[in-house]
Amino acid sequence: MMQITDFQKIGVGLAGFGIAFLFLGVLLFFDRGLLAIGNILFVAGLSFVIGMERTFLFFFQKHKLKGTAFFLGGILIVLLGFPVIGMIIELYGFVLLFSGLFPVVISFLRRVPVLGSLLNLPGISYVVTKLGGPDPLTGDAEV
Repeated sequence: MMQITDFQKIGVGLAGFGIAFLFLGVLLFFDRGLLAIGNILFVAGLSFVIGMERTFLFFFQKHKLKGTAFFLGGILIVLLGFPVIGMIIELYGFVLLFSGLFPVVISFLRRVPVLGSLLNLPGISYVVTKLGGPDPLTGDAEV
């Protein structure tokens, strides 16, 4: 069993609050303050969970520089006062940065009892298969 340090627990809390603030910021018509706080908390939480050095290495890998530029540029644009444009740019950067994790996340979500059933519905199954690939256990593309 892997031990979770106190810094990692704090990081999960910070990232969770960051996501909550981002959600509230979008829900409240792209409130600039909430989005800025959410972005800062999310990046700080990520740094606490995986460490400063690994965070830096993750963001500044040669093949991820485009995604990093869009993600950090979107955060900067939100901080400068253009939240809608900043969030669109940031979302594009997020997809570029974390697209390699989508198959792993979708594979995990297919194993969750209720979510797995929802992901196998006809319309949703097509989108999920496009994002994450076929189910690794069955090999079915479900398309």
